[in-house]
Amino acid sequence: MGSIPRDYDQQCQFDAFCKSVLRNEARNFQRSMRRQRRRVTPLEAVPLTKWDKLSTLDSYPSDSFVFSSHGYSMCIDNELVAAAFAGLSATEQSILILRCALDMTDAEIGTHLEMSRSAVQRRRTKALTGLRAKLVALMPKGG
Repeated sequence: MGSIPRDYDQQCQFDAFCKSVLRNEARNFQRSMRRQRRRVTPLEAVPLTKWDKLSTLDSYPSDSFVFSSHGYSMCIDNELVAAAFAGLSATEQSILILRCALDMTDAEIGTHLEMSRSAVQRRRTKALTGLRAKLVALMPKGG
């Protein structure tokens, strides 16, 4: 039989060390995979009610309708609302733009449009009532 070299003990110790390092790394990997499986939910398991929180909607200027009056603009994204709003007179559009976009009072709008406060209030109420009636007529049944 051959003689055992002097560094055989060192080789055995190094082999044992490497095996223990690999075993511990495998345990750490398995432990991290278990932790990840507990924390991560597959997309198939996500309920439909939570999908809205996971998605976003891009908004582009070309997707909205812009109405302006006296240097102020109001963007309307809904096509039905924009169609109904476009059917209003220019004065009624101006009143609603100044009221909704700038949150002006009837008196402030009256000074801008050179009208009395009560005339602005009457036209605003008439415009909103007409807008509401148009939208109810345009809306599909049930929604």
